[in-house]
Amino acid sequence: MTARRLIVEADGGSRGNPGPAGYGALVRDAVTGEVLAEVAESIGLATNNVAEYRGLIAGLAAAAAIDPAARVEVRMDSKLVVEQMAGRWKIKHPDMIPLALQAREVAERLGSVGYQWIPRNRNAHADRLANEAMDAAARGEPWTRKVEEAPGEPEPPPGPPSSTPTTTLLLRHGETPLSAEKRFAGTSDVPLTATGLAQARAAALALKDRGIDAIVTSPLSRCRDTAAEVAATVGLGVRVEDGFRETDFGAWEGLTFGEAGERHPAELREWLRDPDVAPPGGESFTAVSRRVTTALDKLKVRHRQRTVLVVSHVTPIKLLVKHALGAPMAALYRMHLDVASLSAVDWYADGPATLRHFNDVHHLDR
Repeated sequence: MTARRLIVEADGGSRGNPGPAGYGALVRDAVTGEVLAEVAESIGLATNNVAEYRGLIAGLAAAAAIDPAARVEVRMDSKLVVEQMAGRWKIKHPDMIPLALQAREVAERLGSVGYQWIPRNRNAHADRLANEAMDAAARGEPWTRKVEEAPGEPEPPPGPPSSTPTTTLLLRHGETPLSAEKRFAGTSDVPLTATGLAQARAAALALKDRGIDAIVTSPLSRCRDTAAEVAATVGLGVRVEDGFRETDFGAWEGLTFGEAGERHPAELREWLRDPDVAPPGGESFTAVSRRVTTALDKLKVRHRQRTVLVVSHVTPIKLLVKHALGAPMAALYRMHLDVASLSAVDWYADGPATLRHFNDVHHLDR
């Protein structure tokens, strides 16, 4: 049986080095990208490096609790911790030696552990957790966060969230020539039709009084043009986020579902059955899920507790809804999303996400 693959993302820091310090870590399923556990803690006064090591230890322990036989890849933006744990740099500081030994002891409980340095902007989720912990440490408060998967046990009913959420308003772009004919439209930069532009303007009017603080869009022109209509109405700029672009449908681009089935029947059947399977020359839903989740984590760090309009496509919006509901990948095939439709999700730092509405097209009837 193939060992389960997990990813640990960890970070830590202090306000002053040394100063009020905290760490944050999370464990992801390497295949689906789903977050399986989060751990974070304020640790009083400490240095950046001590906090980073504490985050690593907590992340490894969370991975071991999920599956002690797992193959784990640790991703951190601390070059020092990564190089020391990989054995390429010597550990000289006396405060680091016992922490490194502790991390290695925890790592020995797992099937295997590798270490990878990543830039800070790719470690946004762990960075957010660490900053929450540092905020608590700066207030002199003990603070911990521990949310872990419990294999084989029913998930307890979620408690009511108490914090102000980060709200994402999810707007699918307006009609294009391909969407009008129900053809696969992935990375092709097809424009809006005249109807699509009118739909974008109707959505902009519906969003005028929704208290939007920021607008984020897929880089494809059908989304950028839709976002531009809203931006002009609400008086905001637009930031492009590549993670919210549509799936690359490869050889099926521009085909109808029936045409794809005629040309690639076996591949289409496998694609519908397995989210790890990509269209010929294209991108799997699992791969799309990873980048969409990363884009969401970056958004929640950048726009914490604010309302953000995300202008995107069918697959990324469905994946965000699936993620909010904790639903399986098969749920993607049970959702219908119209062009220029609006959905909304509240993301709580201290509780579950909440789907507020889905596929709202009332504004198109005006």
